[in-house]
Amino acid sequence: MPLAFSASQALQLSVTQHAEQLPAYLNDEERVIGALLDPNQLERLGEGRYRYTVTRLQVFQLQIQPVVDLVARRSPNRIELEAVDCELEGLGVVDDFQLSLDSWLEVNPEGLHGEAALAVRVSQPSLLRLIPTRVLEATGRSLLSGILLGMKTRVQQQLLNDFEAWCLAPAGR
Repeated sequence: MPLAFSASQALQLSVTQHAEQLPAYLNDEERVIGALLDPNQLERLGEGRYRYTVTRLQVFQLQIQPVVDLVARRSPNRIELEAVDCELEGLGVVDDFQLSLDSWLEVNPEGLHGEAALAVRVSQPSLLRLIPTRVLEATGRSLLSGILLGMKTRVQQQLLNDFEAWCLAPAGR
């Protein structure tokens, strides 16, 4: 029986200084993606495509490391990031693993507004068959919530710092 769990996180970020430059900053896709995610774990695959190696996670006795292929899409005042493929390193005998990530960030009158939704569907690894499904799913939801909270914290700190640096850089950027 497959396990399924999900989590979502909303963001409202006030930006007062240089707010008029937010649309141009969000249009600098590679820079924004590098500020949203750890650039040491990020590989650019091509125009609008990235591979992100998630920090190794411990789930009960298992260590796993998702490697996610992402597509970025831009529109005026908005950037979207979607997971289009994912491999799960560390579980070995998992027949089916599906990860979905849909997130967006856009300029609004107060600054930036966004949301991220993360969901996983996976067959139950044989090593965890003795643990009740509801416990595994609660653990999974908690794990996904922690990942999204980490992303939110990164946006609140790193993205704002990078935006400030971008604003202060010479006009050629």
